[in-house]
Amino acid sequence: MELLSRRYAMQLICVVGAIGPARYGEIDGAFEDVSSSTLSSRLDDLVDAGYLSRTQYAEIPPRVEYDLTDDGDELCRRLQPLLEWAADREQ
Repeated sequence: MELLSRRYAMQLICVVGAIGPARYGEIDGAFEDVSSSTLSSRLDDLVDAGYLSRTQYAEIPPRVEYDLTDDGDELCRRLQPLLEWAADREQ
């Protein structure tokens, strides 16, 4: 619960779930005012917690993709209604 209460953690789960396997630039593009250090830190936290997987490809230029694990997919399905509710309240 502590991890999910960190800024942008829940949104990241749902963004990666919506995009599918996603590169950092695609994820970054979904957020307007998040610093790259915060985004990178949160992605690492979610990988360490087992909600996201990180796949690095041996290519030039290097390519890294993030995707939901089974636990991350379940969490995304449960978070989506909450995030929709919160977005409606902000408007």
